[in-house]
Amino acid sequence: MNGSLELGQVKTDGSVRRLPLPRPLVELLRGHRAIQMGDRAVVGGSWQDSGHVFTTSLGTPIEPRNVNRHFESWCELTGVRRIRFHDLRHSCASLLYALGVPLDQIQDILGHGSPVTTKLIYVDVGEEMYRDALDQLGALFEDDQDG
Repeated sequence: MNGSLELGQVKTDGSVRRLPLPRPLVELLRGHRAIQMGDRAVVGGSWQDSGHVFTTSLGTPIEPRNVNRHFESWCELTGVRRIRFHDLRHSCASLLYALGVPLDQIQDILGHGSPVTTKLIYVDVGEEMYRDALDQLGALFEDDQDG
């Protein structure tokens, strides 16, 4: 390793998958690609095509610690409480769950081998979801005023 970035195999076979992207994200990525092509033109022969979507200004992979450093500064700049970059996976799972996406689909999106991992580690069910579920149960005990 020698302290250098090494790109290796993915953690599990389930980690390799194709997912559709939300349309707004596709547009943002197209804009990013246009900027990246401009960067590539500026550096010319120094560009190293790594095949990654997000790269350094020379096209090389970004060191994970630099991603974390930039993410922390963006959180501070925008007033968002400090979280780890990896916490975005947890947020994604929780938001999808709150939107009513079935757990098995969230499991597939995250590439988990078991829905237990998705539910117990990644999905944070907020109090409002519990309240909504229990309010639905409570509706069963209400008197039918019309009948």
